[in-house]
Amino acid sequence: MTTIFRSFRTLARAPQCRVGIQLAARFSTHAWRSPAVRLQTNTIYPRIQRPAHFSTSQSAHQTQNDPSRPDLFYHLVAEPRPMWAVSFLESYDNKEEVIGWLPAEGEPVLEDFVENAAFLPLLHYALKTGLADGVDDVQRNGAIQLQNGWMHVHDERNIPPLGRIGDPEDIIVTVLVQDGEINAGTYQPMPAYRVCTSYGVTKLTDGLAGRLKQVLLDHREKR
Repeated sequence: MTTIFRSFRTLARAPQCRVGIQLAARFSTHAWRSPAVRLQTNTIYPRIQRPAHFSTSQSAHQTQNDPSRPDLFYHLVAEPRPMWAVSFLESYDNKEEVIGWLPAEGEPVLEDFVENAAFLPLLHYALKTGLADGVDDVQRNGAIQLQNGWMHVHDERNIPPLGRIGDPEDIIVTVLVQDGEINAGTYQPMPAYRVCTSYGVTKLTDGLAGRLKQVLLDHREKR
């Protein structure tokens, strides 16, 4: 079967790309590759991919799965113009649960990705409650190792080397750890965090990813 994804032209002019290029040079072994924003194997320039074979005659809400990120889905929506809505949910219901959008026509590049501002409050609610409930083994173990002090929750798309602090656009939140326990009441979102960089869109550790998906589904039910 012909692949439903294809490559698009490279981009090096966007500010977030320049940051990604610098990070790729420093932490190339940690580079995470996604179909939304992928680093080529023979260059540090990012390359965008998105579902192909689009035509204006196709019905709305067609869904394509991401072959390299099983947790990501692309939903074809027609309003206000044909766009691919990038989501963690298998079906499309409302734009608040969408991570962002890519144009369905033309040759989209990284700077064409449009972040969904309504998604961030849901993301932070999921992480705050997930940390409070201790749903994620990685974050719990990190707190035990730290014992006392401020702990960053990094986006898994670009994990910094052990003992190093990641780039601000890859730090989702900072929390205070006291006696090896996360104090979720000290939850401080990182203003510089971006849901899409040259390393891809948001990628969480398993426990937090599961909590986010449940929050999105609960939000859908309440609408």
